[in-house]
Amino acid sequence: MFSCFRLPPPNSKRNLSSNPLLCLHKDQFENLERLQSLDLERIEIPNINTQMFQPMKNLSHIYFKNFRYCSYAPHVRICMPLTDGISSFEDLLANDILRIFVWVIAFITCLGNLFVIGMRSIIKAENTTHAMSIKILCCADCLMGVYLFFVGFFDMKYRGQYQKYALLWMESLQCRLMGFLAVLSTEVSVLLLTYLTLEKFLAVVFPFSNIRPGKRQTSVILLSIWIVGFLIAAIPFWNEDYFGNFYGKNGVCFPLYYDQTEDIGSKGYSLGIFLGVNLLAFLIIVFSYTIMFCSIQKTALQTSEVKNHIGREVALANRFFFIVFSDAICWIPVFVIKILSLFRVEIPGAITSWVVVFFLPVNSALNPILYTLTTSFFKDKFKQLLHKHRRKSIFKTKNKSLSVSIVWTDDSSSLKLGVLNKITLGDSMGKPISYYPVNPSHTWDRGDALLHQLQRRDCTEHFVYYKDRNKGQWMMK
Repeated sequence: MFSCFRLPPPNSKRNLSSNPLLCLHKDQFENLERLQSLDLERIEIPNINTQMFQPMKNLSHIYFKNFRYCSYAPHVRICMPLTDGISSFEDLLANDILRIFVWVIAFITCLGNLFVIGMRSIIKAENTTHAMSIKILCCADCLMGVYLFFVGFFDMKYRGQYQKYALLWMESLQCRLMGFLAVLSTEVSVLLLTYLTLEKFLAVVFPFSNIRPGKRQTSVILLSIWIVGFLIAAIPFWNEDYFGNFYGKNGVCFPLYYDQTEDIGSKGYSLGIFLGVNLLAFLIIVFSYTIMFCSIQKTALQTSEVKNHIGREVALANRFFFIVFSDAICWIPVFVIKILSLFRVEIPGAITSWVVVFFLPVNSALNPILYTLTTSFFKDKFKQLLHKHRRKSIFKTKNKSLSVSIVWTDDSSSLKLGVLNKITLGDSMGKPISYYPVNPSHTWDRGDALLHQLQRRDCTEHFVYYKDRNKGQWMMK
């Protein structure tokens, strides 16, 4: 088996794809100025750099095993493969469907999570620690939306000429910061979901225990989760000799390492994140919910007092089950890809592109709907806010547009002898308020009092005002 070799005299075409090479010299092709086609399709080039291909000025076709290698030969007109499923020779995002989904999911993720943060701040919940955890989770999910906005922006920037700037882009600080944001968002979100699941586990399985964290303990736990997520995302920056360009292996800067040609350090760390931290968190969540539902089934047979005591916690557990279920749907494809990569199974690039652009971010977009917008507590509170706002608007409108006419009578044989009717703004424009007292002793003060009572009753359509002969008083029905 050969490690490196020198090429024979130059020719217009070279096919080296069947050679068992382990490396290529930097000056491997320096005497091949007239070479037009080079086939390296089955060769892994861990030490690849742009200097290898610069001497071949007339090179028009080159064939690599990995699409990422094309970024090291930007002067070549045709480079194969044409795409890695995410990016193409011309564009950062390979097709229109990916471009549309990036913007749609980015908008839904940011708007949904910001809306939940705002509403959770306005609506005061009884469980303030739980509400605080939800808002922190929304902040983490919102970072994924910011990441997708950047992906969409740079896709527009490099549209039609991506290959010329691919290497500069993947090695840039912007790309690394984008990858950092994506990993920070995913890891904090996974750790927070695990914590919230364990919190519900204690509330449902041990409803009368005193081991639930208070506000201070919850704040410490949430801060610790953010620190751990920050460290996981930042560690690859500390030793680039070992990790290489951890976030710059594809156009969207997400470190989903699935190819055998990747650096050992980067690939091992990526496996540690996805098949270590995230898979362990996923198993904890599944195990916790299995125990919770077994406990719920047992408590259903007990007394009504016990069921009433834990009924609210059971409802919350059911709600979080759907959240975790959606999380599992998003993460299972990642676990499958990473496991297949361990067995050196070739994975189509189109699959990985959908995992990175759609499956992972869509969880951040769905979370606001699942854990806030569809809960009965939120819907009730939101309806109360709308009703309160509507009543205020009606009251202000009626104050400006309401005129009344009052008919007074001494006949109390029927409660319908005197009727107070609401007059619309269009009917009352330019008309004074008129009162018709039954005798001179009924002055304007009595009409003002009636109008005041009308306003206090939220402008009801009809009132009956009559005189009770037995009591000698005017009554309003």
